[in-house]
Amino acid sequence: MYAEERQQEILRRARMAGRVDVVTLAEEFDVTTETIRRDLTALERAGVLRRVHGGAIPVERLGFEPALATRDEVLTAEKERIAKAALAELPEDGSVIIDAGSTTGRLVPILPADRELTVVVNSPPLATVLASRPNLHVIMLGGRVRGRTLATVDDWALQPLAHLHVDVAFMAANGCSAAKGLTTPDPAEAAIKRAMVKSSERVVLLADHTKFGNTYLAGFASLPEIDLIITDTGLDPMTAAELSAAGPEVVRA
Repeated sequence: MYAEERQQEILRRARMAGRVDVVTLAEEFDVTTETIRRDLTALERAGVLRRVHGGAIPVERLGFEPALATRDEVLTAEKERIAKAALAELPEDGSVIIDAGSTTGRLVPILPADRELTVVVNSPPLATVLASRPNLHVIMLGGRVRGRTLATVDDWALQPLAHLHVDVAFMAANGCSAAKGLTTPDPAEAAIKRAMVKSSERVVLLADHTKFGNTYLAGFASLPEIDLIITDTGLDPMTAAELSAAGPEVVRA
């Protein structure tokens, strides 16, 4: 069976059962678990499956945009490596934005305790964690909280950003491509991200490899506006080179 045929069968089973399991699929197709994981990654890139711990579920079960809790269960090791690599981009002292997201959120618990920083966030859960740290000054952007992403949006979040000048913004995105730049499904959230990018001297995208090649409804930054992309080794070198040619440095952690 060719890989494409196997992937179509995996998709069919996922839609029938609501979930597929890596180990079970490997046994039934008589291939390695690594082969199945590559199949699931290909299907996730195609936008038809979402990987979860031990397997995958069809996107139809998630709605148009996966909830934060669901995304937080996907590619956890890769996201932790990305967050650790992002520590090198922190200023010695100064200010940063940490955008709401499952990968950017991994940066919060590992911020160094020996460095005084002002941290701007648009996520109530992240603000709660950060506020307990005595070396950090936390600015929480107000506004409406989107239940799906737990990010604040609309004017009460936008207005303060117009008056801020931040050293580094650590951004999240649902999609990124050389042609369309950085995108996300919700226009209101895209407006906040766009304002974050404009308010920052340096912009760093934290995104696992499944985000690349995807395009969603609302754009918020072009690649020349991004200084650095930190992703994982699942991003193929050809795509990394294409992204780098468009402007940002690309690091595969």
